[in-house]
Amino acid sequence: MPLAASVPPAAGPGAPPLPAAPASRPFAQPPAPAAAAHEAAAPAPPPPPVAKRAPPRKRGWLEERPEVAIEVPLRRLTAQSRRDFLLFAAGVVAAAAGAWWLLPDRTRSRLAPGRAFDALDSMAARVGLSRDRRERVLDRALTFDDDVADALYSKGRRVRTYSRSEVTPLRNNYDGQTPGPEYLPSWRLAVTGLASGRGESLAIDPLLRRFRLHEQVTRLVCVEGWSAVAWWGGIRFADFLAAFPPAPGARWAAMRSAVNLDGAGRPDPYYVSIDLETARHPQTLLATHLGGRPLTLEHGAPMRLLVPMKLGLKNIKAVTDIAYTTSEPADYWNERGYSKYDGL
Repeated sequence: MPLAASVPPAAGPGAPPLPAAPASRPFAQPPAPAAAAHEAAAPAPPPPPVAKRAPPRKRGWLEERPEVAIEVPLRRLTAQSRRDFLLFAAGVVAAAAGAWWLLPDRTRSRLAPGRAFDALDSMAARVGLSRDRRERVLDRALTFDDDVADALYSKGRRVRTYSRSEVTPLRNNYDGQTPGPEYLPSWRLAVTGLASGRGESLAIDPLLRRFRLHEQVTRLVCVEGWSAVAWWGGIRFADFLAAFPPAPGARWAAMRSAVNLDGAGRPDPYYVSIDLETARHPQTLLATHLGGRPLTLEHGAPMRLLVPMKLGLKNIKAVTDIAYTTSEPADYWNERGYSKYDGL
């Protein structure tokens, strides 16, 4: 018969309360004696090593600095953005005004014809951007460019030469009409400013018999952007100067073509200036031949200047006069705003 769980009798009214049963306590496991002794005998672990701070590394002045995070208040950022926009807009306006001021009159009149051109010109003049001032600024810039070119010019540096198989067609680039052949029978080269004190009038055939013909294949570069490799032959200008020396103190050669024509076929003499250092360069020729044959009218018969270190506008065709001078002579394109040096 199963045993009934003993239930304490309910306390009747007026009976004292029964004492609470003591709470059961779990049995504690005492530590094993061997483990406790082992833990007491184990030494404490060593403290972790303290990392030594490396000395600050000296940075190079070109080395990029590390980025530093900064917090900018919104109000300040908005004001700075507005200021940056205004500065950018002012810069754009100033650049546009400066570009307009430097443009040639012909270009400006095409971009803003009629009254707009006059209005913009008068506005520019009010702030000091007049035409005269523009020309002075451009002249100073060209003069500075020429001075730098003169300082860096090497008398011994030669331009690249090519093989005859690399020759390319050379266009006729007369600025005006090509002169007719009527001047050829009476052509003479007039030379003045000589050390002898007298002038010379030289025909082409005696010159070709007197001087050795030098040949070279070099590139002729035009200011318009095109170029051509050509096989040239002629008299070295240095040899010509040795045979017809200039007067003491001469530093320039003024070269002129009296047979040059303008676009309408009217006489329009062409003239260039060349310093004697450039004239004595070993690749500077008084050219008389092109492609192994005498020069044609299109390319400056019977004699032209070939100076491959300079732009094509310095390579005057159909030379009729050479004058040695102590001061810089006039130059056709320099008078029209181009550099007097025109070097490559």
